[in-house]
Amino acid sequence: MNLLFVTFRFVDFVDILLVAVILYQLYRLVRGTVAINIFIGLLLLYVVWLVVKFLNLSLLSTILDSFISVGVLAVIVLFQQEIRKFLLLIGNSEFMKRNFALGHYFTKSNMTASNNTLREISRACRSMAATKTGALIVFTTRSDLVTYVQSGDTLNADVSQRLIESIFFKNSPMHDGAMIIIGDRIKAARCVLPINDNLVLPPQMGLRHRAALSMSNETDAAIIVVSEETGSISFVQNGDIRYDITPEQLVTALRSEFMPDANSTENDS
Repeated sequence: MNLLFVTFRFVDFVDILLVAVILYQLYRLVRGTVAINIFIGLLLLYVVWLVVKFLNLSLLSTILDSFISVGVLAVIVLFQQEIRKFLLLIGNSEFMKRNFALGHYFTKSNMTASNNTLREISRACRSMAATKTGALIVFTTRSDLVTYVQSGDTLNADVSQRLIESIFFKNSPMHDGAMIIIGDRIKAARCVLPINDNLVLPPQMGLRHRAALSMSNETDAAIIVVSEETGSISFVQNGDIRYDITPEQLVTALRSEFMPDANSTENDS
């Protein structure tokens, strides 16, 4: 039996490394959005095509060739927004430093929140609900939501009840749009969220609820809505909305997502 020896050169290693980096950056771009399922599906289809080619299965290879031949056009159509975002990121002067530093690949993104952060948010929502101050707060879970953060004003500030209330105060220049929180930091405010006009909502739910549901359908984020009309608090995630919950129920929902190891829920005053 003849053994097949494959020559592996240094340039082959560089080739594989570059492809891996590009695929990883594309994955980070679509992670947490509905496009991730399409991305994984296309990647698996390509792997199957390579296996079929290697095994020389002529009929199946012919069928898959017809899909692969139009694959580039399909990718452009399906991922036109993501491709645009990726090209914009490459054009950013900070892109290389933030995404290609070696330490970036060996550190785990911290998407948890401290108990104090959740208390501050709960107290702010309680106060804004009492005064019927509208608010829209987005929490990241796995994705860093770079595109949405860049649509607003960067703050990178500690989470505090006073700051949250001042941002959403009706006369504040930053009260329109959403606040995005990553971990224990308010990353940005006045952010623009996607709006799906095809959603059917009850009459008591306004534009903030529509934006929250649209965001939850497109990303893995968790969103809090404080209604300006009724003062009710809503928690939205994975396309599901819990309407008119108490601040205590809000803290429980947040802790189950961002503090899964918490043993008990504290009461806020």
